[in-house]
Amino acid sequence: MIGSNAFNYINVLKKAADASWKRNEVISNNIANVDTPGYKRKDVQFESYLMGALTGDGSLDKRVANARMDTLDAQVYTDYANLSYRLDGNNVNIDTESANLAENQIRYYALMDSMTQEFNRLKMVLQNK
Repeated sequence: MIGSNAFNYINVLKKAADASWKRNEVISNNIANVDTPGYKRKDVQFESYLMGALTGDGSLDKRVANARMDTLDAQVYTDYANLSYRLDGNNVNIDTESANLAENQIRYYALMDSMTQEFNRLKMVLQNK
């Protein structure tokens, strides 16, 4: 992580991008195992951790500055709650996973774009000094 307060938003965006990358890997693995008997789909939990890290009083800037980035990591979990309509016990739905993959890819590219914009803002500030 970049250690300056000027990079707080970038650090949060980096953690979110890392979680999105991990989710992409997990969804791809689900798709690869669509025909594996007994396979249970996996997913990534991150957004609730991020919301928990950013809750509190004060401005968003203050909450981002006080967020503990070292404890903010995405966790992979197995989805046993999803009903399996197949006799082999597999609960992967290829249509749902494909839609989740497309959504996640859009999220990842949006996060990358946001990071680029943050770096451009910092660059502009440094050039004007």
